[in-house]
Amino acid sequence: MGSSRLPNKVLMKVNGEQTVLEHVIKQLSFCKSIGKIIVATTNLKQDDVIEELVKKLEIDVFRGDSSDVLDRYYQCAKKFSFSEIVRITSDNPLIDYEIADTVVKYFKSNDYDYITTDLPLNTFHRTYPSGYSVEVFTFSALENAWENAKLLSEREHVTPYFYKNKEIFRQTSIENSEDLSSFRCTVDTKYDLELIQKIYLNIK
Repeated sequence: MGSSRLPNKVLMKVNGEQTVLEHVIKQLSFCKSIGKIIVATTNLKQDDVIEELVKKLEIDVFRGDSSDVLDRYYQCAKKFSFSEIVRITSDNPLIDYEIADTVVKYFKSNDYDYITTDLPLNTFHRTYPSGYSVEVFTFSALENAWENAKLLSEREHVTPYFYKNKEIFRQTSIENSEDLSSFRCTVDTKYDLELIQKIYLNIK
């Protein structure tokens, strides 16, 4: 709820009925490869409303550190005994469950610690639109990062320690069949939200 550019954005309505966060959860509910959805929010008072909404949707919620998101992810994964974690951010209401399934399937069929659609790894670059990011990593890799990441930038965004240490983690990125990276479908500003709302008006 404390987004600096668009406060309360995850609880803003997309189609007059459901919020940004509800659409993220709804999209992911169609995934065949994701066993359990957890909303990992902060322990700040302002995020009580997120917990209330998520509980109404009968989705599990975990609350942790507001600035050390790496610790929040680690503690959440540890509590639920996850061996593999799929990271989806809550401001991507158009997240594509088929892309998520593709990434998870590739991850499971290969011996990787970390896989992404969104960040430069080796010679790869992002080819999916902004707003369709999927990251998958093992608990052991997460624990390694949690124990060794020291910089603030490595702890407030969860996965930078992975792609900054290619010699430690087996990693790759998935590319789309065509480069659609110029498209922006995430919600960071009021303009972004208005665009998503218009897109939803044209989707049945």
